[in-house]
Amino acid sequence: MRIFTTVLTLLIAIAFVGSAMAVGTGKTVEFAGGKEGKVIFDGKTHAEKGAKCNDCHPKTFAMKKGTAKIAAPHKAGEFCGTCHDGKKAFAQEGNCVKCHKK
Repeated sequence: MRIFTTVLTLLIAIAFVGSAMAVGTGKTVEFAGGKEGKVIFDGKTHAEKGAKCNDCHPKTFAMKKGTAKIAAPHKAGEFCGTCHDGKKAFAQEGNCVKCHKK
């Protein structure tokens, strides 16, 4: 019985850790954007455009919230610039207000 209780406790703990780290397709994540204004990542919008969670996670973005340290100027091929390159999705350059909201 003690082994069963231990295993059950571990499974519940793993389930809660996973849910604390992930942002579902209907959820949002807010990034501080400095003087340009905050950026709100909308999982639903990206899913509607055909993006899948594993397109960005964990290769481009770690699964744990708060680990992405995105700095300006943004670089092509890094973080959001992996897709927002003007080919796969709208380019970052010249489109600041599409993401940054004051």
